[in-house]
Amino acid sequence: MNLLIRGATLVDGTGGPARRGDALVVDGRIAGLGRVETAGARVLDASGLVLAPGFIDLHAHSDLAVLTDPEHLSRTTQGVTTEVVGQDGLSYAPVDDAALDVLREQLAGWNGVPDLDWDWRSVGEYLDRVDRGAAVNVAYLVPQGTVRMVVVGTQDRPATAEEVRRMRGLVADGLRDGAFGMSSGLTYTPGAYADTDELVALCEVVAAAGGFYAPHQRSYGRGALEAYAEVVEVARRSGVALHLTHATMNFAVNAGRAGEFLALVDRALADGVDLTLDTYPYLPGSTTLAAVLPGWATAGGPAETLRRLQDPDVLPRLRHALEVEGSDGCHGVVVDWATLQVSGVREQALAGVVGSTVEGVAAARGADPFDVFVDLLVADRLGTTILQHVGHEENVRAIMRHPRHTGGSDGLLVGARPHPRAWGTFAHYLGHYVREEGVLGLEECVAHLTSAPARRLGLTDRGVLRPGAVADLVLFDPATVAAGATFAEPRRPAVGIPHVLVGGVPVVADGVRTGHVPGRSLRRGAAGR
Repeated sequence: MNLLIRGATLVDGTGGPARRGDALVVDGRIAGLGRVETAGARVLDASGLVLAPGFIDLHAHSDLAVLTDPEHLSRTTQGVTTEVVGQDGLSYAPVDDAALDVLREQLAGWNGVPDLDWDWRSVGEYLDRVDRGAAVNVAYLVPQGTVRMVVVGTQDRPATAEEVRRMRGLVADGLRDGAFGMSSGLTYTPGAYADTDELVALCEVVAAAGGFYAPHQRSYGRGALEAYAEVVEVARRSGVALHLTHATMNFAVNAGRAGEFLALVDRALADGVDLTLDTYPYLPGSTTLAAVLPGWATAGGPAETLRRLQDPDVLPRLRHALEVEGSDGCHGVVVDWATLQVSGVREQALAGVVGSTVEGVAAARGADPFDVFVDLLVADRLGTTILQHVGHEENVRAIMRHPRHTGGSDGLLVGARPHPRAWGTFAHYLGHYVREEGVLGLEECVAHLTSAPARRLGLTDRGVLRPGAVADLVLFDPATVAAGATFAEPRRPAVGIPHVLVGGVPVVADGVRTGHVPGRSLRRGAAGR
């Protein structure tokens, strides 16, 4: 049925001024804007509401949720109509059986281990699985760490020339299957074991296909600027477009240093690097507790990691790496056990520690924090997730103002108390940073969340309100829109977003999930959906 959205405030995603008008949706696309008259269309009264393009989450960790959770309330209720998965160099395609077995365990803290038919191996087969029906549209990045796992394994060693050739082939296959680019997780096993030359070799393939490179770099703490400089060098040498994912300057060593990072960004842009970035509008980070471990401790995969954690000869070296040197897993910073707050556990017998910091658990037990850290990892089979309280408000605000900025939730969906950014990022931008704080203007912020990410993905028919564009749309109340999710109650839906459409099909109507699953895979180079 055709839909006439009557009397909305149109914020078209371009950054141009808002205007009052109607929008006609016919056969899943925008057929008219402005003052529209038509017979036979269902009318939706949008008085007092903003009509904007659907939000595009450029950094999502819903790789399995889009297959197993048809409601997908974390995204649908905050106006997200497209999300990009395959992030941080680790996901579930392309894989062989051996790599998939490792990944299911290694990524349990990110995605859980749901009971489903793991009937795909290639990127194309994964996207075909999405096409059976999802709540939102899904785009994919080839995960460099997964590719390395398939070809090289999980050991810390350089790749041979033949292995680099094979990895280039897997990346090329994934791009032909429709991936939009390649991600890296350069603090995560085994992607972190790649040197700069190896990354350049893979990014040459991405550049040739017109994709982009989205690295989680080697540090966001001590050495962050050097880590940013490395991935800019990769872009310069390979010619690849660069997207700096969850672009932050964290930990005490970087307080107030966003200007130095943005100067690096601007120099790269002036030199001709095609560069964008995304952020989430919160201070704490979120990852697994095991991610804090140094890279040498995780070589060989989860089984080897657990063996080391139970080896009394290894533990003194591990303690020194964490508490004296500053491990690469903790971004070169000496660990502060008071900043690591448990947000979820795999083993429900450990549920009592959720919400407490490692330091707090240690105090309650009368134990040493390092010993508690090791005990939790072993007892939970590396499945513990954490919030890491290391961010700085002035850095967050400065970076989100940059004209190449876009939004990404980086939200993990598992655990008893996940980071609220999974459910609240886009509404929090609009409610807190636009309406309450005025850090961004409304039209500017909507552009950051819609047309800017669409341009990065090369989507010409999404991210803007214009006739002919796909009707991925969100209606929100600018006076009330806000993140319902909090750190205490992180799974509360956003407030003030009553209607969301994916391809013209309502997935949220009058604030209620409709049950429709019109989302499909988006594939690089394909027209529309």
